[in-house]
Formats: sequence, C-alpha cells, structure tokens
Amino acid sequence: MSEMTDEEMERVARGVLACTLPKEEWTHAAHFAFAIWMQTERGGDLLPAVRAAICAYNVSTGGENTDTAGYHETITVASLAVVAAHVAAHPGATRAELLASLLAGPCGRSDWIFTHWTRERLLSLEARREWVPPDLQPLPG
Repeated sequence: MSEMTDEEMERVARGVLACTLPKEEWTHAAHFAFAIWMQTERGGDLLPAVRAAICAYNVSTGGENTDTAGYHETITVASLAVVAAHVAAHPGATRAELLASLLAGPCGRSDWIFTHWTRERLLSLEARREWVPPDLQPLPG
C-alpha cells in the first residue's frame, strides 16, 4: 500500500480520525500517509491532534496505550518532524508524490528510526511517554 493516491491517503487519514480504518491497513506507509495528510491539510502544531487520534484509533481496534504497547511519543514526534521537513523541501508536490518520495528514502524502511536512536533508548519507558532526543544522529531536516 506504499503506492497511494491522494484520495487513498485522505481515506486513510479520515479513517484514522474516525476510528474506522481497518487495523490491517494501519501499515508503516499508512502512518506516513496520515502524517503527510495532517501536515498538508492542517499544518501548525499537529502533535496534540495526532496523539489524540492515534490513541483513540489504537483503542478502537482493540489495542491499548500502555507503558509497553500502543502510542509512542518519541516515534510520533520524530515522524512528524521528518514529514514537516519533507513537505517543506518539496513545495508543490502532491500528497501522493510526497509519500512516494519519503518512502523511497530511508523512511521507507520500518526500522529507519534506529539510525537515530539506539534500541535501548527508543524502546525505553521514558521515550514512549515523552520526547527523548536521538542518541545516534540528528533527524534529517
């Protein structure tokens, strides 16, 4: 599902916001599609809205937001920062083009974040609950 159209990205984003997206469609690409849609549709400080949406979505699909599962603050903040920088670097690109180009780079790998954080630091309780800066290398942009 990494090759999405603008319309498919909107369907994913609205599905997350409405808690109607089927759980099996909440893929790595869908996470970035949601972030890109939110950035281009709403802009500004997206973290509170994205945090609330992901937490609600997790619960709606039978998940939990605990100290060991569900919502992860550092991963969300990092992903939003990468998306904001990517959108800013590609003015005039469609949402689908933004997603395709983002996923064609390092962020296309589901383990992209571990080039910036050690597993121990990123998977810590502290990082799940609050923003923890990278300990390997800074985020791009």
